[in-house]
Amino acid sequence: MADTAPVLGRPTGKRAAKVHAEPCPVSPVVDLVFSRWTTPILWLLNEFGRQRFVELERRIGTITPKVLTQRLRQMERDGLVVRTYHPEVPPRVEYEISELGLSLAPLFQHLVEWSRAHLDEVAAARADYDDRGQPMP
Repeated sequence: MADTAPVLGRPTGKRAAKVHAEPCPVSPVVDLVFSRWTTPILWLLNEFGRQRFVELERRIGTITPKVLTQRLRQMERDGLVVRTYHPEVPPRVEYEISELGLSLAPLFQHLVEWSRAHLDEVAAARADYDDRGQPMP
């Protein structure tokens, strides 16, 4: 079947199938970067540089060793973190943010700026909503 002309800017053919498979192009990035613990780990590695596992664990405070290990492995797999193993006695492992991870710094900076400018508004909107007796979502 031949592609027809796009209606109101809608893609057709293979491009249309891709759009339908992923309706929001931001979703994969949100899943990758903003999953639980990924953002704080990236933030700490960006702020403090190369760190050992124990240093990350202490700085985060509320993460279990098992979960930190899982997140670091996934972030290494995704190319956001570089793991360096030093064959010493005892062995030493360090983690640092990769070039790909560093490319997210402007995004994080924009989010910091947005939070400073708008979180008070969010708190006010929540208070207004709660004052009206609306049920929590």
